[in-house]
Amino acid sequence: MTDHDIPSARAARRRRIAALVAAGVLLPLPALAGCGTDDQETSASASQDIAPAPRDELKDGGTVRWAIDAMPGTLNAFQADADATTTRITGAVLPSMFTVDANGAPQRNADYLDAADVSARDPKQVVTYKINPKARWSNGTAITAADFVAQWNALRGKDNAFWTARNAGYDRIGKVEQGANSREVKVTFARPYADWRSLFTPLYPRSVMGNANAFNDGAREKLQVGAGPFRLQERDAEAGRVVLVRNPAWWGEPAKLSKIVLESLPGDKRAAALAAGSIDVAAVDQVAAKRVASARGPAAPGASRKAGNAGPQGAGERAAGRAAAEGSALRGYTVHKALEPAYTQLALNGSSGPLADDRVRRAVARAIDRQALADTVLKPLDLPSEPLGSHLLMAGQQGYQDHSDALGDQDTEAAQELLADAGWKREGGDRQQAGEKAGAQAPDAWRDSGDYGDEDGDTSPDGDGRDDYGYEDDRWPGGSDDQGDGAYDGRNPGRPIPGHGGAPGRSDREGARPAAAEAPLSFTGAVGSEVQQAALLRQSAGFYKDAAAREKKAADGDKESSAYARYKRYKKRAARALSAAEVIETGQAHGLPGSGGHPGAGRPAAGRTHGASAFRVGRLPAGDKVVRTALVRKNGKPLTLRFVLPDGAASEQLRTVGRRIAAMLAKIGVQTSVQRVSDASYFQDHIASGDYDLALYSWPGTAYPATDARPIYAKPQPAPDGSLTVEQNYTRVGSDRIDQLFDQAASELDEDSARTLVEQADARIWAAAGSIPLYQRPELVATKKSLANVGAFGFATPRFQDIGYKK
Repeated sequence: MTDHDIPSARAARRRRIAALVAAGVLLPLPALAGCGTDDQETSASASQDIAPAPRDELKDGGTVRWAIDAMPGTLNAFQADADATTTRITGAVLPSMFTVDANGAPQRNADYLDAADVSARDPKQVVTYKINPKARWSNGTAITAADFVAQWNALRGKDNAFWTARNAGYDRIGKVEQGANSREVKVTFARPYADWRSLFTPLYPRSVMGNANAFNDGAREKLQVGAGPFRLQERDAEAGRVVLVRNPAWWGEPAKLSKIVLESLPGDKRAAALAAGSIDVAAVDQVAAKRVASARGPAAPGASRKAGNAGPQGAGERAAGRAAAEGSALRGYTVHKALEPAYTQLALNGSSGPLADDRVRRAVARAIDRQALADTVLKPLDLPSEPLGSHLLMAGQQGYQDHSDALGDQDTEAAQELLADAGWKREGGDRQQAGEKAGAQAPDAWRDSGDYGDEDGDTSPDGDGRDDYGYEDDRWPGGSDDQGDGAYDGRNPGRPIPGHGGAPGRSDREGARPAAAEAPLSFTGAVGSEVQQAALLRQSAGFYKDAAAREKKAADGDKESSAYARYKRYKKRAARALSAAEVIETGQAHGLPGSGGHPGAGRPAAGRTHGASAFRVGRLPAGDKVVRTALVRKNGKPLTLRFVLPDGAASEQLRTVGRRIAAMLAKIGVQTSVQRVSDASYFQDHIASGDYDLALYSWPGTAYPATDARPIYAKPQPAPDGSLTVEQNYTRVGSDRIDQLFDQAASELDEDSARTLVEQADARIWAAAGSIPLYQRPELVATKKSLANVGAFGFATPRFQDIGYKK
């Protein structure tokens, strides 16, 4: 890519915003939009909402049942399959030398360290740690310099016997040794390291770090020795439960709770668990959050009477009783909300195709109205909806600045000029339907094949949830996390929140793209003729034909197998798609794009299973005007970008964002083809392998951007075997200068100078237009009303010993 020259200092930055949270000041937020009540807690802030309370106002004892996405793959935070639950457990049971506050700044943890400072800079950087004399492991042995030495040796990357996922920072250390006594540790760096505070957190005992077998296998399922306010009592994979109990050997302020039970509970089951009162803390989606808030309002008049009249005698009363019990349980919860330290981005794959041209990438980026997308997601929650202006810092972090002006604001005309400069030009002018607004049926330029069915019903003839051509009824791509925006929340720094990717510091090598697509494509954009629609149907038929061949091979002659059933279904859909294409090509279709019919005229009557049924008219998001724009073309070929997204159940939020992005790109003549793929294959088989043009996924924020963000934006490098080493840069867009700025920032011990280098790197990442941050994700956590010091933590490291029930 071309490395753009960005001024190192600006007299003024457009759209520059102040931090959302000033030092020590919380930004109050109103109650959940549309469903709050007068007694809604008012402690919510953009950065954190945890119902804070002094320890002396909390009861001693009690159990908290805390929902987690899944059982942790490992209890070793430095292995590849460590996840958010690993981080939560280690935060409660192992030492953290530095924690992170609500503003994303590292803070020395006085429970473990009396002091930690850079004691020398010349000729080498030296950091001296003074361990709290009271600090000891749960087996009674003291925490000493020997534990630090063992961790460095295991993680420095010199001993292949230790299967480590990341060694960033440890590989810069020249030596670790005991100081004046066993409680003093001197760490001498071979190369300066600005993010030294990130090291030795969590700290494992030398019994784990000093033995490769214990590191690789022993610490995966058990932590025999800990040193936190809690200790690990049980890990029951079969029951999906991890039990933490109060640590009697803890020297700090004792834990208020006697037990924390982490229970594996999928996001789509959490609302029911809350209604049953079987869980105490759970991250939830907006639907569940509204159910909780609505339950706290007055019951609808006459609800019991109406319920009593329904169905067989007594059924209504039973239903009313269940509803009353559910409402009673939900009234015992409150929903905490904040801006999560993570952002959703539009990723543009610059490795090949039209997006390899930075002019096309910048055109796509400038077609996107990021403010509208942020409003869509955050305004309904009454959270600040300013688009995120940095790839490297979240709003509210010290040093945060909006550098999006390095790319430019949304500008349709500028986007079209960039496309024209790259050779993509329109054949005909723009046409706008006077008076057409969002919510009206879209004309042919806006047919949305992701919106074919009824909202709640299955209109498919075969009852499989799809129409005749394989498109699911009103199911747009979505994520599988609690917020439904494609984020899987693997909180390890340098790891995408879709947790199927490589671990921090590891390199992913890109080979050839997978051959056939795994799911049909649905097209959104400026569709100009029956010929093009027929071509798209034939393309869909080809995908089904390939899929049918694979399933037939997998069935291996077994006609009773599920693979053979899929083969028959795919073969049938391929034939129907071809039939529909022929209907168009022979002029038998009416009401299809370009046919002269009115929208919806070609919709088949009940029982018809081919023809125009695949093109039922969609609706545009509120606020969008319908604009018919001719496709841009180069050498007669339209500019079509493949938008690959996961097809998870909790997809409402991402579905909306995806629709709006497709609509915005259509306005500049860019056609998008939306491909839904399974959650299991989404990240590894598509994002990590580079099998996409456009995608939505999230990255976590970090207190250490110079270290943790570098592999995300590092310039891909050719490997000896001919593949491409992309690390975590799944957009494949980077430059030597960006790499240089990260390296300089990681080595700069002056904090102001380091922040300046990070700012310069961010401006260049914006200009490269490989990743377009859209908005910080909302964090919604339902907790029992009687609980304090727990909820939407934001950046802050939880203080597990302070969580408890109010007296």
